[in-house]
Amino acid sequence: MALKGLKRIWQPSGLEVVLVSSAAFAIAWGLGHQHVAKAVQGLKNRKKDIYGLFDVPLIIGAALLSFAHGTNDVANAVGPLAAIVSTIGPDAAIASKVSIPLWVMVVGAFGIALGLGLFGPKLITVVGQKITRLNSPRAYCIALSAAITVLIATNLGLPVSSTHIAVGAVFGVGFLREFAENPNRRKLRPGHKLNATAQDAFESRNVRGTRRLVRRNFVLSIAAAWVITVPASAALAAAIYAALQLL
Repeated sequence: MALKGLKRIWQPSGLEVVLVSSAAFAIAWGLGHQHVAKAVQGLKNRKKDIYGLFDVPLIIGAALLSFAHGTNDVANAVGPLAAIVSTIGPDAAIASKVSIPLWVMVVGAFGIALGLGLFGPKLITVVGQKITRLNSPRAYCIALSAAITVLIATNLGLPVSSTHIAVGAVFGVGFLREFAENPNRRKLRPGHKLNATAQDAFESRNVRGTRRLVRRNFVLSIAAAWVITVPASAALAAAIYAALQLL
């Protein structure tokens, strides 16, 4: 953020970035330490109560992921528009770098917000509820890892899909749960203590009796979407362009 996003109003040196980052870390650690110390007072030794300690970090992680989403996905959407505006404006020219008018960014921000409001709930339900069971710690790991991945890709100038990255993080948490709860992939007896507890709503078993905590039908359908969407969009764009040429 310091080197890229704020370069027009602040151009810090490497030392200044380190000092500001260290100060921000110290402040965040101090506030976080006070919050946790206050929250654990009278806390019962139950998973539900302990998981509640991750509620605030999860909100912060989700905000960071939203910021990362804006740095990459909105840029993917407005990139072609910005290029077109730069070539048909009063100072029309083809250049390696173009200036992006404010209204172009407003169009991108409004469009992605409108799309989220109209069509986002269904995707939110799939990612957040239908692939594997999530709680605050698991969701925090997903949001933080996805945000870091997207921000690194953005800094390298790589257009990536925040949705695909977040879904990959969900898969990672789900498959790790399967591995951790099935040591050595051994078959569980019908009377095993894991079977005696409340069953996970996502739990199924393969022919060897190993617990599956990730719904495989979503894994296959989403993986297929990753493979299909790129050539499908390329073919559709080519078809639309060909039709426009004919017209």
